[in-house]
Amino acid sequence: MSTSQSAFWSALCEVSYPGFCIATRLMAQYYTTMNLKSRFAPSPTGYLHLGNARTALFAWLAARGAGGTFILRLEDTDQQRSPEIYEKALLEDLRWFGIDWDEGPDRGGDHGPYRQMERLAIYDQYYARLQASGQAYPCYCSADDLAAERAVQRSAGKAPRYGGHCRHLHAEVRTEREAAGIRPTLRFRVPDQGTLPVSDLVWGERQYALADLGDFVIRRSDGSPAFFFANAVDDALMGVNLVLRGEDHLTNTPRQILILQALGLPVPDYGHLPLLLGADGQPLSKRYGAVSLRGLREAGYLAPAVLNYLARLGHHYSATGFLDSSALAQGFALTQISRAPSHFDMVQLQHWQHEAVQSLDDAAVWNWLAPHLQDKVPAGQERHFVAAVRANILLPADALDWAERCFASPTVDAEAAGAITGASPEFWSVAQATLQASGGDYRLWTKALQQASGQRGKALFMPLRAALTGLTHGPELAALLPLIGGARALDRLRAAAQRS
Repeated sequence: MSTSQSAFWSALCEVSYPGFCIATRLMAQYYTTMNLKSRFAPSPTGYLHLGNARTALFAWLAARGAGGTFILRLEDTDQQRSPEIYEKALLEDLRWFGIDWDEGPDRGGDHGPYRQMERLAIYDQYYARLQASGQAYPCYCSADDLAAERAVQRSAGKAPRYGGHCRHLHAEVRTEREAAGIRPTLRFRVPDQGTLPVSDLVWGERQYALADLGDFVIRRSDGSPAFFFANAVDDALMGVNLVLRGEDHLTNTPRQILILQALGLPVPDYGHLPLLLGADGQPLSKRYGAVSLRGLREAGYLAPAVLNYLARLGHHYSATGFLDSSALAQGFALTQISRAPSHFDMVQLQHWQHEAVQSLDDAAVWNWLAPHLQDKVPAGQERHFVAAVRANILLPADALDWAERCFASPTVDAEAAGAITGASPEFWSVAQATLQASGGDYRLWTKALQQASGQRGKALFMPLRAALTGLTHGPELAALLPLIGGARALDRLRAAAQRS
């Protein structure tokens, strides 16, 4: 950016909101990313759903693609909903997903601690500064008072905002109320006039009339920090200069900028990601049973599959094929984030799962499947089993089904039953005889059966597949027959003859 361009942006911002300019900083920092520092700051109140997992992924890709730093911070002020089990699960699931962090609650760093409940003394210092400067004040309004005020405003067609009742209370009144046992919240005093321009890396610049914001709570009556405050202060003190989060935080950003400006702390660049919607068109939310990262992991989805899918939900990659995490990071660009909401599509996830499975060698596929198969595959047959079925499995449950069909007693579905009964008794008699004569060699067997029965193509192979596997589709029979073995195959042909 040239000197003249910088002067132009500075002048523009000074006119809109004296003393504060995001645009100049955005223009200067946007392409200077070697010092980029991003973060993921979840509330550990449940298992990580895919909307939040995508937010974590985008912030991580931005940092790794720029050779920057990535922080994990836990916003655990909701103590009733933040049991230790969820924090542990969060760390485990992020590691499984392939996301690592340079600073965090489990590994420390220069800007810790990384749990908000361990930072209360830090927040107290900044509360005191705001109160000393008159930019924050205690509020004694009850929940019922505030609800009544909002109801009146809504009935008048106005947006709900705090009316400032406690802004100018005398010290004596405050003392009386606290002596009466009323524990106040702490509110930030928003200027009564002016406009705040907020530049967003996804949505561009937006203007906020300060009079519409209302004085907002920065400390709850129990002394715990409100999101607006702790989130913003932590970002500044930890050196975060890029905040990627969901678009549901768009209206939080001007309030947080005001806090940081009042405290003289640096303001990060913000980018708000369009929400990830479920099949019902509603935003994914752990509160409403959204698919969780842990749920996919337990179902047997491979982390690279979920990584490839989520990386493309709301972000365009020029490469269309399966990419490893390094390539995803190198191809990530803030300019390629879409403003349109994305919809979670299980079919697309299954596509990337297929790609992930096929990207593995046979040994890696077996390592993935082995814990789920529970000794269903005989020793020494593992490699042959994987080679035979890998093109036909998406999840371990599919492999378990094929293990049952190869080494145990397959269930016969309705379509397969129809194919079996459609063949004549003579066909099954010849099939048994030629199988025994071929010594289990698939090609010799099917060639001899074709000549002896006069059947070929679908009329030959469909009944055989149905009898041997219980299905009319699946892996190549030539690969399955050695796994099934001559004795089991013969038993299944006899059973098919009894059906016809």
